[in-house]
Amino acid sequence: QVQLVESGGGLVQAGGSLRLSCAASGRTFNTYAMGWFRQAPGKEREFVARISRSGRSTYYTDSAKGRFTISRDNAKNTAFLQMNSLKPEDTAVYYCAADRSPAQTNIAAAYEYWGQGTQVTVSS
Repeated sequence: QVQLVESGGGLVQAGGSLRLSCAASGRTFNTYAMGWFRQAPGKEREFVARISRSGRSTYYTDSAKGRFTISRDNAKNTAFLQMNSLKPEDTAVYYCAADRSPAQTNIAAAYEYWGQGTQVTVSS
């Protein structure tokens, strides 16, 4: 059982930066791969980035490459998403999620645990 709580969202100008955090409960954080997803109004939930249990492997959707960085600190049970060069199209609710499966996936339905989300708004 894992509880996830996101923080760090807010309102920024285009070109600005935000750092999202995902705090996890329990003592099994390092048994879960972590993913970040986002959902804009009227759209499906979209994969953004994922990181392996150890942090050795990362993967990003094309729109995030070169701008976003996913990381984790297993000693603190926390995952992060550093977002730079933000664009208005990045505006969405951002969710972190935990996946215990050994197979890495970008599919939201495969993730077992989800946070409540944090709003990111990027103005023009």
